[in-house]
Amino acid sequence: MSVDDRQDDGTGHRSSPTGPRVAPPRQAPSPFAPRPSASPPPTPQRNAASPPRAFRFSLWSIIIFVLLLSSVAIQAYRDLSTPGAWDFWRETYIAASMTSAVIPDVDIDGSGRGRRALAISGKIGSASASWFRDRLSEARLAPGDVVLLSSPGGALNQAAIMGEVIRTRGLVTAVATSDASGKLRPASCASACVLVYAGGQTRYGIAGSRLGVHRFTTSTPVSDPLAEAQRIQGMVLGYMTKMGVSSAIVEAMSQTSDIRWLNPKEALALNLITKPVDRP
Repeated sequence: MSVDDRQDDGTGHRSSPTGPRVAPPRQAPSPFAPRPSASPPPTPQRNAASPPRAFRFSLWSIIIFVLLLSSVAIQAYRDLSTPGAWDFWRETYIAASMTSAVIPDVDIDGSGRGRRALAISGKIGSASASWFRDRLSEARLAPGDVVLLSSPGGALNQAAIMGEVIRTRGLVTAVATSDASGKLRPASCASACVLVYAGGQTRYGIAGSRLGVHRFTTSTPVSDPLAEAQRIQGMVLGYMTKMGVSSAIVEAMSQTSDIRWLNPKEALALNLITKPVDRP
């Protein structure tokens, strides 16, 4: 090891053997060395005025939801504004216009043979046909069982559908009410109810019960009332003929706009009643 090395104190200063310490010569900085910056580069800042992306997405979701809700509400308003739509909705979802009861054992003709029966009563409404199908399914009636009717009438098209369902299932009809024990009481069936009654494979005429007919009209405004009346008359004629009722019943209907009560002999002559029963 040299004398100069021994005299280096590790601080970069060297001691002269004969004099004071001497600082080493300062080296000039390289022109290629990076220059130190005075301050760190600025951090990018988010613009406080622009909303976050999540908020923009939520706002558009709300707008789309409001537009969809508005379109549904407008369509519902249009549907309920059509004639009879509100009645249909009310009867389907709130309260039916007719009531029903299942009678386990009814002796309809005095033969001693009990039958299961579904007794329906009330006005025939805009949704009565679907209601009637549901009640029949719940009652589990078999062909030959009875539908007891007590109604002032109502919607003509619904009555025709109900009559078709009765005929398809091979059920019989009678105008009467019944208590839980199966005892029959006379009742009335008028207007559109007669179409339901006509659907029976056998139509029993209960003593004291009444069948009433009248001229059918429409409550919906139409451009040609005469053509509409002819259409309704043709529909009723075709339906009654299909059910085996004399076409003369349409003439009986057209004679008055008020209820015309048919006497038992007249109803039998029109083949509206097919099997009279002397006792209720």
